This record gives sequence, C-alpha cells and structure tokens, in this order.
Amino acid sequence: MDDLSPRSVLEHFSHQAAPMGQVLPRRLGRVKSLSHGPVGTGNFLVHGENLDVLSLLGQSIGGRVKCAYMDPPYRTGERFTHYNDDAEHEEWLRDVSARVRRVWELLSDDGSVWISIDDHELHYLKVAVDRVIGRESFVTTVIWQQRTTRENRKVFSNNHEYVLVYAKNPRKFSQVRNGLTLTEDMKGRYVNHDDDPRGPWQSVSANVQAGHAVASQFYVVTAPNGRKHYPPNGRCWVYNQQRMELEIAQGNVWFGKNGNGVPRLKKFLSSSHRGLTPETLWTADQVGTNDHAKKHIHALFPGEPLFDTPKPEALLARILHIGSNPGDLVLDPYFGSGTTGAVALKMNRRFVGIEAGEHASSVAAARLRQVVEGELGGISPEVDWEGGGGFDFLRMR
Repeated sequence: MDDLSPRSVLEHFSHQAAPMGQVLPRRLGRVKSLSHGPVGTGNFLVHGENLDVLSLLGQSIGGRVKCAYMDPPYRTGERFTHYNDDAEHEEWLRDVSARVRRVWELLSDDGSVWISIDDHELHYLKVAVDRVIGRESFVTTVIWQQRTTRENRKVFSNNHEYVLVYAKNPRKFSQVRNGLTLTEDMKGRYVNHDDDPRGPWQSVSANVQAGHAVASQFYVVTAPNGRKHYPPNGRCWVYNQQRMELEIAQGNVWFGKNGNGVPRLKKFLSSSHRGLTPETLWTADQVGTNDHAKKHIHALFPGEPLFDTPKPEALLARILHIGSNPGDLVLDPYFGSGTTGAVALKMNRRFVGIEAGEHASSVAAARLRQVVEGELGGISPEVDWEGGGGFDFLRMR
C-alpha cells in the first residue's frame, strides 16, 4: 500500500486471504460516530486486542513505523480503574515479548521502539526483549523522574521509572535521531572571544581518556605562537596529528586569549543544527510527572474515574521528537488514554493506536476529538497548537 487512507487500510483488511486450514482474521470496520475530522488523515485508533491488530497490520504498515511507544501493564499486582495489573510473571513476560516482536516487524530500517517499565519487571523484560530482537539492537535505558513527592510509607521512596530504547539499526538510528533544542541558557554559553566570522562558539576539551587510544593520538601539539603542548597523563589528543594540524590551520582550535592556553576545540552555534545529544536522565521539570498527566486528564474529563498512572504529554513529546519527524508514522499498541495520539497530532505525526478496553471510545477517542478541536492542555502552548487533523476509529468485528 502506498498510503494510509481509511479506504485503503479497510480494503486491505477486508480482502486478506486466510492460509489453508486457518480461520480468517476478524475484520476491522470504521465507526463513523467515533471518528472525527476529515477522512484520509492516516491516523487510526483501533479498538481491539493489540496482538490480533498488530498481526493484521503487517502488510499495510510493515516497515513504515518510525517510532513505536509501548506502555504495557507493569505487573505491580494492583487493580486499577481500567485494568487489572496482576498477571503471573511468566505469562506477563510472554505476552509483552510477543507484542514487542510484532511491533519490531513493523518498524522502518531506522525506526526505534521505546518501552516504559518500572523496577518490578525492568531487568527481566530487558533480558526477554534482548532475546526477542537481539542485544545488538539495544540503545539505552532512560531514567524518568515520574514523581517529585516523597513516599514515606515504604522503605525507599521510588521516584523514577525507565524507558528501554531499541533501534532496528542502531547505526542508522544514530544518524537520524534528533537532538534536543538548545535552551536560551545553553545558547548563552556560546560567545565569540576572537571575533570569528563564523559567529558564537564554545570550547570543549581537545583531549580524551587514553584507555582505547592508538599510537597516532600521542604527539606534541605546537600552537601558532610556537608553544608546545603535551597530552595530560592518562589522556591523548582527540585527533591524530595530521587532523589536529588541519583544525589549527582552519581556526578551529582555541589556545586562549594570549595564545598560551591548553588547546581546546571550538564548537560553533551555527553548526549545532542537530541539537543537544539527549541525556539518559529525564527530570520532572523537563518532561513532567504522572501527577501532571492526571491533572491534565481530569481537566479534560472532570469528575470521571480516569487513569491512575497516565504518562504526561511532555514525556511523549520528547520521545517522538527524538525518534521521529513531522509526517512520520508512530505506533502505540497500549494506547490507554490516548496520550501518544494527542502528542502525535500536536507534533504533526501520523499515528496508529490500539486499545482493547472500552475506554478506547469513552476516553481515548473523546480526548482525541478535543485535541482536533484545539484542546489547550499538555504541550499545546509549547507547539502553538490550535487544532486540526483528524482520526478514524476502527473496531474489530
């Protein structure tokens, strides 16, 4: 398929041929009353069991998902408003692993999957996912500060969760992933001490730890004024001598205002178009907390019994920013209250969200309707959201 229009997707689902001896998969039908906005946006909220739906999606969006976010039940043993989180360990691990495998098959070559989890199952899940899609696909573990208040009733006040990040091709992902936007404070660190016509810059160390160095990284750097510089003990130069001399000749090495300083590399503000390299510690002031998310949803649905641990839009905004670009396709097989879809709409991404619970219509679809009509909470002020777009609500039948 060349597009994700409702008609093309529905036609694909309706004409799937069942293998010999197998029952034809249940079909999906568009629910007009729960869809909203113009037809043909390429955004879908699918009400159905996610493993079944993911299997159906193979031929229609296989290889096209740029960023997938998965927020499975954490197996905490608790019973929440919209689902029970008390599955047995082995059963839970099998279920989540099966869904990771299906999602993995839908990713593009430079796509990534981000999986939220807490301490209860983090380490088991990491090993299980490594086995399903390969340890070489692991990128990092993000630590998210999901609460700022202290829990005094427990031995430790657990204030963080995790996001496991895997890439279909880590090398390609490293080339296409987006950096974070420089804040005004960070931009202020760029100055122009030598009136360089290339504009403001900041200096960074020209030497690195020598643990993995090669012989060509040990030499004497000669400054333009003739002063000799040796790498510090246990350190080596970041470049070989030929490259370092070229950088000096091009004015990319700073030796201090009097020319006698230790050599440092000049990094220009104008060349920071990829933004800041994302760090693995995401604090509450950067991406919000569960409490921020709950207040947002309660503002959308005042008085309604809603989700106990929703994710804040700012958290999903950072994930989608790093892992995708405007127009890319985002997938969320545990759609819940619809945060991923809301953020995707506001950030001009396309999305496919899957949810089995009845709140797919009562909460997620209702929330997305408000977003299309210009809902102003969450990240709306940061992205100047004024409404627009639309989505099609599909249901297994």
